[in-house]
Amino acid sequence: MDYKKILYLVFFVFFTNLPVCTKAQSKVQGKTFSRADTLKGNLTPLRSCYDINFYHLDVKFNIGKRFISGSNLFRFTATQDFTRLQFDLFANLNIDKIVYHNQVLPYTREFNAVFISFPELIKKDSKDEFTVFYSGYPNVALKAPRESGVVFAKDSLGYPLVATACESKGASIWWPNKDHLSDEPDSMLISVSVPKDLKEVSNGRLRKVTDLKNGYKRFDWFVGNSINNYNVAVNIGNYAHFSDSYPGEKGELTLDYWVLPYNLSRAKIDFAKNVKPLLKSYEHWFGPYPFDGDGYKLVETPYPAMEHQSAISYGGYMRGSPKNELTGISGGAKWDFIIVHESAHEWFGNNITAKDLGDLWIHEAFGSYAESLFIESLYGKKAGQEYIYANRSGIANDETIVAPYHVNQMGSGDMYSKGAMLLNTIRTIINDDEKWRGILRGLNKEYKHQTVTYNQVVNYICAQSGEKLESVFDQYLHYKTLPVLELAVKEGKLNCRWIAEAADFNMPLRIRISKGAYHFIYPSAKFTPVDLAGISAENIEVDTSNYYIGLIKAD
Repeated sequence: MDYKKILYLVFFVFFTNLPVCTKAQSKVQGKTFSRADTLKGNLTPLRSCYDINFYHLDVKFNIGKRFISGSNLFRFTATQDFTRLQFDLFANLNIDKIVYHNQVLPYTREFNAVFISFPELIKKDSKDEFTVFYSGYPNVALKAPRESGVVFAKDSLGYPLVATACESKGASIWWPNKDHLSDEPDSMLISVSVPKDLKEVSNGRLRKVTDLKNGYKRFDWFVGNSINNYNVAVNIGNYAHFSDSYPGEKGELTLDYWVLPYNLSRAKIDFAKNVKPLLKSYEHWFGPYPFDGDGYKLVETPYPAMEHQSAISYGGYMRGSPKNELTGISGGAKWDFIIVHESAHEWFGNNITAKDLGDLWIHEAFGSYAESLFIESLYGKKAGQEYIYANRSGIANDETIVAPYHVNQMGSGDMYSKGAMLLNTIRTIINDDEKWRGILRGLNKEYKHQTVTYNQVVNYICAQSGEKLESVFDQYLHYKTLPVLELAVKEGKLNCRWIAEAADFNMPLRIRISKGAYHFIYPSAKFTPVDLAGISAENIEVDTSNYYIGLIKAD
């Protein structure tokens, strides 16, 4: 057999130079992490010793000086006996004092970690609290949300437009908290003081507005559900407000929109077009909107987008900049990418949150995949799958999607489009759309308002589908290269095998004979005959629309 001529048929634009898979490649690409990374990302006993129940963040924004000051109340339950704990606040922000039962506590700082010692033993299962008073000049983000910090901008009329964005660096870049994804407060009060001629919008419900008689007003927002720290948001501007409602699965859902006055008429048209159709689609696929008690909001910001829970940051309209239409929909209307993508995070990312930043794919793979389900709801399954296929061109296969744990590290940006491709492949393998829909809804019900691990998500999908999919997730998420199907004729019969790094990789695959009906085959790491009568190297067609793989044909 002549193996000199190898044809790599790879089904996305830039894959021609992808490195060949080898067992010697490590799951975790070699990177060096600092002590600061470990302090931020590792859930040590000094962090796991207490479980956050409630925060009251009370902060004042001096916009002219780009200065903030305030306090945060930590209310917690002890998970073990301890006298010392860690919380987090970036080193460029000052700690004015830490108060516990009217006593000022001593503390030490190392990078962005703060360690406090209590005067007495905090006993397991006891409930207690302390308050951190702080002030300073927070990091200014010039290219949010890629950069973390506070954005100090102005609208086109010259009014201040200020917003926070802190997913990658963490919430401690602007407020003190236990800055680890694994621990969410059960509820939270957010009090923000701003110049009296402006408005402030945060997560949850507005409880009251207080005139402080010093040129400032305080806006008190209460979040009645658990919330991850990077989702806590401040938005300050000369906002106009309008509202609506949606008949959700659990009853009427309030819709509130905070936009700049000169965008009000545009927002009323664009938001009306996009929001209700996407809520209908996502409730169908994922289950009831998970934060009905806090409502649904879109808030105009000076940066493109962020999935802030119940207060989604919105920085552009379909006709605005940056271009943010959903693309790749044959004959379909244009839809607002920001609203469609960021709203999906209310289910995946906010309702279900990764315990470690290394598993951010749980947010972004499902969030990107949701875009195709929205398209499918409008135009049919074929259109939704075409949408996923059209987004392959952005996949780089440069790094692993799952990043190292315990060091506050995100994986490759491939978690978006490649992650969506993976989920569509899983759906194809399951081959039962109602079962797949039940799995997506089941995930949101089983893990409602919880933080989850890689294994919890993967094991749930495997158990509910009845399919052994562990190696499929492993290959696409822990390795940067794609699995390759090798075809070869042996003793007159077409044989196939998988070349992949994942142990015991055995992904079922759909093939057919020249535009006939598709059939599943079950390749392994060893060459086995393709079990389909009449199949040959010349007439075999692999389902490359729903599978993102490499293909080797040997002449």
